[in-house]
Amino acid sequence: MIDLHVHTKITDNSLTAGEVIKLAKEKGITHLAITDHDTTKGLREAIDIGNTLGVSIIPGIEISAYDYKRKKRAHILGLSIEPDHPALEHLCAKLVESRNQASFEMVRRLISAGYHITWDEVQKYAEGGTGVFKQHIMHALLDKGYCKSIYCDLYKNLFRRGSSPETQGLAYIPLEYIDAEAAIRAVREAGGVAVLAHPGQLNNYDAIDEWAELGLEGIEVFHPSHSKEDILTSLQYAQKHNLIITGGSDFHGFYGEIPVELGCQELDARCIQELLRRKQNRHSLTGNSQL
Repeated sequence: MIDLHVHTKITDNSLTAGEVIKLAKEKGITHLAITDHDTTKGLREAIDIGNTLGVSIIPGIEISAYDYKRKKRAHILGLSIEPDHPALEHLCAKLVESRNQASFEMVRRLISAGYHITWDEVQKYAEGGTGVFKQHIMHALLDKGYCKSIYCDLYKNLFRRGSSPETQGLAYIPLEYIDAEAAIRAVREAGGVAVLAHPGQLNNYDAIDEWAELGLEGIEVFHPSHSKEDILTSLQYAQKHNLIITGGSDFHGFYGEIPVELGCQELDARCIQELLRRKQNRHSLTGNSQL
C-alpha cells in the first residue's frame, strides 16, 4: 500500500515522524511521502527511520499557496524533492515565520478575551516543529476544558475566515501565502514533482490548464475530502495533461479534521514507477534516480 500525503509533528500532526512511519509499517505501507507544511525539516531523519523499518520514504513538502489570478488558496505538493534545497527554504521561510507570529497574536487575543491559556503552554504542543499551528492552540484550549475536540464549534467561531472583520472569528489572522506558480517552479528546482493537492477541496480545477504549462506534473485524485465527482474531474485533467495520478490520507493523527487511516487503497506501484520515471528523465544527465 502507498500513501503520498502525510504530515508529522514537525508541523500539524500530533505524532512524530517515527510514530507515523512505525504505524505505516504496521499497516503494510511500502511507500510513504512525508509532506509537512512549508518545510523540509526532519526529512533526512525520516528517511533514515524508514530505512530501518523497511518503509520507503519519499521526501516531500506541502506548500500553502495562493492563486492570485483567481483569488483562491491552493496547496502544491512537492514529491521526491531534495531536502533542505535552497529554493524551497527561501520560498517558505517568510511564511513559516509569519505563521508563528500570527499564532502568537491569536493566543494574545484569546488571553485578552478571558481564555486561561499561555503562549508557553501552547508552544509545548508544537515542541520540535517549525512553530505553532491552530491545532496546537485548540489542544491547549481542549486541555483547559473549553472544548471536547480540536475541530468543533469553538474552532469555527475563533478562526472563521469571513469576508470582513465583522464576520471573521476572534482569533482569525490572515496570512500572505506563497504564489502557486512560484511554488511549482521551486518544487521543480528542488528536483521534485509538483502535484496539485486536493483540487476539489479548494476548487482549483480552473487553474490546471495554465499550471500544467508551467510544470505541474501530478494531481491528487484520491483524498478524503474528494467526492466521486471530484475524483472523476481530477482523472479527466490527469488524462488531458498526462499528469501523474496520486493520492493520500492527508494524515494528521489526533489533529485531523476527520478520522482517517494511513494509506491510499486506490494507488498501486505504477504511481511510484511514474514518479521515478519523471525524475530519471529530468535528471538523466546527473544520473540521479533516487526517489
